[in-house]
Parts: sequence; C-alpha cells; structure tokens
Amino acid sequence: MKAIIYCRVSTEKNTQDTSLKRQKEELGDIANIFRLEVIKTIEERHSGFDVERDGIVEALALFKEKQADVLLIQDDTRLGRGHSKIALIHELRKMDIKVYTIQDHGEIFLSDADLMVLEILSAVEEFQNRIAKFKISRGMARAIKNGYEPHRNLSNRHMGGREKKELPIEEIINLRKKNLTFQEIAATLRGLGFDVSKATVHRRYKEYCEDIDYHSNNRTT
Repeated sequence: MKAIIYCRVSTEKNTQDTSLKRQKEELGDIANIFRLEVIKTIEERHSGFDVERDGIVEALALFKEKQADVLLIQDDTRLGRGHSKIALIHELRKMDIKVYTIQDHGEIFLSDADLMVLEILSAVEEFQNRIAKFKISRGMARAIKNGYEPHRNLSNRHMGGREKKELPIEEIINLRKKNLTFQEIAATLRGLGFDVSKATVHRRYKEYCEDIDYHSNNRTT
C-alpha cells in the first residue's frame, strides 16, 4: 500500500521545528514496519481547529485521486481538533482510507463517542442524498408532465458524470415557461448532470431577463 505522511504543529515558532522533524522520522519508521511506500510527506504549521489547511487539503486531493491508501500521523490530534478532526475522519472513511498513528501502533483507535458521531454524520448524509435524489426525480417528472423532452436536449448527449462548466440558459428559460420553480429547475438540471444551485439558476434567469429588457429598450430609442 501507498501512504502519505502528515506532520503538523500549531504554531510558527522555530521551537516547533524539532517536533516536525521527530514526527517525520517516527512516521517513516512506522511506514517501514508496515511496509508502506511513502509517496508524499506533508509538513504543516496550522491550528488543528481549522479544517481549511493547505496541507490536509493536498492530502485529501491525493487520496481522492487514488494515489495513496493510508494516512500516517503521530496521533489523532495531529489530524485535527474538535469538529475538524471528526469531519476529516469522516471524509477519509468515505474514501476508504486507513489512518495509522504512532500512538495506536497501527490503525487509529476511535472512542465510542467519536464512533457515535461518525455514525450520525453518515446517517444524515445518506438522508440528505436521498432527499436530493427525490427532488431531482420530482423536478424531472413535473418537467416531463409539462411537456419537457430531455431526450431531445442536445446538452445531455455528452454526459459522463462530470461537472459541466456552462449552464444551458435556453433550458432554464424553457423550464421556466413550463411554470417550474427555480428549485425544481435546479433539481432537473442536476438530474441532467449540471452541478447547479437554485440561487445560480435564479441569477442566470434574472441576467437573461435584464439582457432582454436592455436590448428591447435600445431598439425603441
């Protein structure tokens, strides 16, 4: 298996250099014991209460790209503190990434309280996904009932699960004319592969209307 070593201290003080060096050396030893190939060593000086850390974001990106399978840390506090620790563990578990620590001499040990919170997070996330899918199917059903024909949508032919960068304003206008709400339009477009929110759909529609009014006024003057 391939691993990423993650070392963190909370301050910029030079006295923390020794801690970073020690973490890196000890984690390198752990990698050798478990016969892990270290592809990246990340050192970071940042508070563990903040989840927006360049180093940990880089590690998550590498895991998402399937470049590594294991995260090596000194102990669970190096990963984060408070809610940020739980949030990061949740993300790692979703990607099926193992976390090894020096403190636990192997895979990270989670308390009963931590496990309970993680189970709640998973349940809430699953429920949110089911609601989102229901909104998409409901929006699509209403659009079709009102005469919308998705199989004739040219922008739908190259779907591959990838996020589209441009929204089809003509589809927004078309669905709006069929009396769909902005929320239903957003849900329908998400069903077609567009990563879009209700606010974005409303903004694009408003911009379109303002543009039409502008050109109409210019023609009359």
